[in-house]
Amino acid sequence: MQVQPHAVPYLAGDGPVGVLLSHGFTGSPASMRPWAEYLAANGLRVASPRLAGHGTSWQEMNHTGWPDWYASVEQSFLELSNQCETVVVAGQSMGGALVLRLAEQHGAKVAGVIVVNPSLVNNDPRLIALPLLRRITPSFPGLGNDIKKPGVAENAYDRLPLHALASLKDLWREVGAALPRVTQPLLVFRSTVDHVVDGASMRLLRARVGSREIEEHVLHDSYHVATLDNDAPTIFEESLVFVERLVRMRATG
Repeated sequence: MQVQPHAVPYLAGDGPVGVLLSHGFTGSPASMRPWAEYLAANGLRVASPRLAGHGTSWQEMNHTGWPDWYASVEQSFLELSNQCETVVVAGQSMGGALVLRLAEQHGAKVAGVIVVNPSLVNNDPRLIALPLLRRITPSFPGLGNDIKKPGVAENAYDRLPLHALASLKDLWREVGAALPRVTQPLLVFRSTVDHVVDGASMRLLRARVGSREIEEHVLHDSYHVATLDNDAPTIFEESLVFVERLVRMRATG
């Protein structure tokens, strides 16, 4: 399956500090590209992989599941870990869930975690009918491009693949159950208006995560895909400050 031009993975920079950026459900590395370029321009080694089944077609994505998506970020993380002394992982929406799982699974190898509007659970009552709906139809209208800034597009799929959505629910369950194992410093960005992820995800994260050092920034001028929205500069700048602080902390023991 041919990868769409906007969806190619991003890898740039060098040096001993690496950052992994994971995009979200039905999205692509395009939603992380400006962030990745900013971090690389500031001296970091940056990798933004394309998750399996993404950036091609929603039909192909329906043949993938959360273990495939996680394998994509884990492979990129392991490559960065072999090249860098310090690796921070970051993700938007479902990407936030995937990098939290990296922290759960790889412990001290993950120096810190950054999440933007993380998707960890959803109380939408329509999800109760998902086992039946996915037998009737393979997809629903898409949920992408929740961006306040005019003229900006996420380039996510225009259809929501229901078999893949069922697997996303399994990912939520796996990550949520192990959140106490996430003890790394945590940087959280949360939009006040988000039409994709409801407040249940943040409540779950606050209630269960094991991190003692948690820094939260509220984004007042962005919707769900905040990495492409009006508050993107805040995300870029504060994440760089966070990474630099972690590096100093590690250097001083």
